[in-house]
Amino acid sequence: MGEFKVHRVRFFDYMPSGIRAMAFNGATERLAVGRADGTVEIFNLADNFFQEKVIPGQDGRTVESLCWASGRLFSTGLSGELVEYDLENLRSKYTVEVYGGPVWTVSSNRQGTHLAVGCEDGTVKIFELLEDSVQFEKNLDRLKNRILSLSWHPSGAQIAAGTLDMIRVFDVNSGRATQRMVVDRAVGTSKKKEVVVWAVVFLSDNTIISGDSAGKVQVWDGQMGTLIRTHLVTKWDVLALSLSQDESSLLAGTSEGNVVQFKFMPTNMDRPDDKEWVRTMTLKSHTHDVRALVHTDTVAVSGGVDTQLVVRPFMDKVIRGRREYHGKITFPHRSLVSCAKKAGILLFQFPERLELWRLGESKGDGRPGETLTVKRKPEALVHLKRKGDDHICCSALSPCGGWLAYASVSSVRLFQLQHADDSIAITKVKLPKVLRWANQLCFSADSSRLFASFSQSSVLVFDLGSSEAKYVHTLVPKSVSRQAVHLMSASDDGKWLATANSDCEVHVYNLSKLEYHCTVPVYNSCPSAMAIHPTGSNLVMVHADHQIFEYSLEQKEYTEWSRTLQREGLHSSWLNRATPVTHVSFSGRNPDHMILHDVNMFCIIDKSLEQTRIKHSHAFKICELFKNLLCVGLLEDHSLVAVERPLLDITTRLPAPVRQKKFAT
Repeated sequence: MGEFKVHRVRFFDYMPSGIRAMAFNGATERLAVGRADGTVEIFNLADNFFQEKVIPGQDGRTVESLCWASGRLFSTGLSGELVEYDLENLRSKYTVEVYGGPVWTVSSNRQGTHLAVGCEDGTVKIFELLEDSVQFEKNLDRLKNRILSLSWHPSGAQIAAGTLDMIRVFDVNSGRATQRMVVDRAVGTSKKKEVVVWAVVFLSDNTIISGDSAGKVQVWDGQMGTLIRTHLVTKWDVLALSLSQDESSLLAGTSEGNVVQFKFMPTNMDRPDDKEWVRTMTLKSHTHDVRALVHTDTVAVSGGVDTQLVVRPFMDKVIRGRREYHGKITFPHRSLVSCAKKAGILLFQFPERLELWRLGESKGDGRPGETLTVKRKPEALVHLKRKGDDHICCSALSPCGGWLAYASVSSVRLFQLQHADDSIAITKVKLPKVLRWANQLCFSADSSRLFASFSQSSVLVFDLGSSEAKYVHTLVPKSVSRQAVHLMSASDDGKWLATANSDCEVHVYNLSKLEYHCTVPVYNSCPSAMAIHPTGSNLVMVHADHQIFEYSLEQKEYTEWSRTLQREGLHSSWLNRATPVTHVSFSGRNPDHMILHDVNMFCIIDKSLEQTRIKHSHAFKICELFKNLLCVGLLEDHSLVAVERPLLDITTRLPAPVRQKKFAT
């Protein structure tokens, strides 16, 4: 179907950050994941675990705990602030100083009216949720040690707090502590060594379950303050607990990387009403600490120091005929690499910097599968550090390699690159004040324009001169959308621009007339990749559920190829892939060839083959030679660029685990 000279790139030193916290919103099926660098990611569990949104972090701000309350997302961290996030513009909405030192945990009541935060100074502070803010209400009785875990009783009348050596139960109305439960020290350890209660959950029958640094999961009677049962899970720490919605199943995460399941079930068949918590299953999901857990109706989601988000379905909950997601998510579902196909230059995006590299050259051509001799090695051209504390959220490199732009939530910066022999000069170009921030950036195919997505899915257009950028127009969709744009694609002829947002809307603009053109019929899965055909006015979209659509921009309707594809159906092996397609491009030699890639493969689809053969996967030529792909792009000379990030390179940079499995032990 095609032969390519491949630039196999492995010098993108991308290092994902460890997972510190998670929170699940059952009403919207959204999972929030907080990382050690302050980044917050939103996954749609109902849409094949697609990463819909990424809220970039900030230097000096960590995420130690997350919680949802009435559809709003809050976090706390070591900076001592309570943060609410703007889920439409992907930034922090506001911060509130808690005045209790570092804030280790935050929890909301089931009614969604109040938040409780646990502080370094031993106080539990209650905040009331207002329409657009929060308001401090009261302090509960102060304890001697820091509050590390909190859980509300489903009624909202009581709170259980985990601290050093004990669990305290508070009456919310009076603010008084009503119970004190002392946690046992670890067997064989010094009596002076404190036990840290890392996690607590409060059940509707007043049972409290705790996980601590002595490796125990303990079940308590919250009314009497007495211990019911102790489960010794590990010799190390139990760091996280998560309870199912019906309170019949519990997950515990350990510092060994295990996830242990407990079920509330009868131990004697003759007495079905006599139930207790029984350990039923242990999953070896991680190599390092499991810092966060979520228990949904059908899957267990875990994350920790090894940076991977692991999804395991409960086999007894799987509905026949319904596919449940199962796998590990290591890399973002968005591109961190930009390719200047005319210049052979790559741009790598990090939270704190950008790196510009020139690809190497090989000697002549070879046979399929042969490794070519390198004539010129890849060369690092520019190492550009960002300004300010906000992390870089998006970046772009023009096809000619002459322009570079990046954005954070507080600024956008544009640079002109001038190449001369083996040297490069970089000049900052001033942008009009109308562009204060951007969610996505994109250059036109001829590098004469810059497109920047702004609030409510609008797009600002700038003309690029020899040393300036001039504001031209703002493109606005016909129906106002409040969601941020996460994909942008400009046509090679400079006539069309397509944008996609997390409401599954795809808007198309006519750049010749600088006006809105049409909206593609909304499909119930979010677009994960899209591109406009270079020789025709057809927009190809791949969605998170792996469905492929082709839309004629001239006719404002799906093409016949797309209609036939949907009528015949795609092959099940394609639809059941775990990772979403993150990039679409087209072959310059054969316009019928589409190139798609995800983390584990790249695929060439031949549109010229008979439609009935697509259903049987004959038109899909999949190459799995390259793994952990962050980018697959075509250069102007028809060579292929494959940017890989081997998992082994990531694991070798992780801290040593507390315990390493040895053979036959």
